Amino acid sequence: MTSQFIIGLLLVILAGALEGLFSLGVTRTPKWKWENSWGLGSFIALVVVPWPLALLTVPHLAGVYHDTPTAKLLLTFLCGVGWGLGGIFWGKAIAAVGMALGVSLLMGLINVFGSLLPLAIFQRDKVATAGGLALIAAVGIMVLGIIFIACAGRIKEREQSKQKDSAAATAPATPFSLGLVFCVLSGALSALVNFSFIFGGDIAATAEQAGASVWAKGFSIWALVFTGNYLVNFIYAAVQMARNHSFGQITRGDGMHWFWVVFMGIAWPAGIAVYGIAAYLLGSFGAYVGFPMMLVCSILFGNLAGALTGEWRDTSSGARGLMTIGVLVLVAALGVMGWSNHLLTR
Repeated sequence: MTSQFIIGLLLVILAGALEGLFSLGVTRTPKWKWENSWGLGSFIALVVVPWPLALLTVPHLAGVYHDTPTAKLLLTFLCGVGWGLGGIFWGKAIAAVGMALGVSLLMGLINVFGSLLPLAIFQRDKVATAGGLALIAAVGIMVLGIIFIACAGRIKEREQSKQKDSAAATAPATPFSLGLVFCVLSGALSALVNFSFIFGGDIAATAEQAGASVWAKGFSIWALVFTGNYLVNFIYAAVQMARNHSFGQITRGDGMHWFWVVFMGIAWPAGIAVYGIAAYLLGSFGAYVGFPMMLVCSILFGNLAGALTGEWRDTSSGARGLMTIGVLVLVAALGVMGWSNHLLTR
């Protein structure tokens, strides 16, 4: 195991931590509606941070884009648009099929579309090798861990809702069958963030030729991807603010509201950017193995944040036990993913 791989692994963990924690900004801004926090946070994350970073670290960025085939630029940008649409369908899917089934389906589909499908398309000869089979097994183990965690979360919600109005348990307005469609759409579209890293390989290579370091060349990709994502988020948040007449609520936010929005705006793109560096350091198959590893870490850190902020207070030992099992299974999946990367690069 080389030092480069170890650094890559540590960066994957860091990327997962940032991706798992950035949405705390939405839960820590009670005076704002969702569209206020998300709209402001996404503006910082997807516009304010990535473009100055790309301009400062990639020499002659405009020339890089000029020298890259237009089709590759467009594909990379459209992956960002798809990623943004996937996030919207995520919320609709969870509302329709429930947290337990929804999270399990969505995370499993994102792994299939974002890791296994690219491997089957771009590295078809590796699918049936020991490394490819190990990666498939790792994704399966991850899905099992997600199921345990999702079931634990569902039990927690039921236990904590016993003291609340039973009306909260009413069936969702969206038909279950349509919810499954939303799951598939969200899983496929959300996974496009990893396809953008693959499709944008020529952009990164051109940036490196222009003088960008191996650490910074990925910023030329993310600036396009984040802009595509932001267009979707901006339109959706603006429509929601107009519908709910919530534009004025932004002025009610205090210093802590703005702190959490800035945190979200920095942590979100930082996690993706760090993942891009980690995928490079993990080797030629880093984009296929690093993506599910980052997702595992984001789930682990997201649940850790939930535990530390009291989300599991007043829950049964059974629910906490299921959560512990799920976490242990995810840790095992993380180990198998690392082993699959070793096998694939042999």
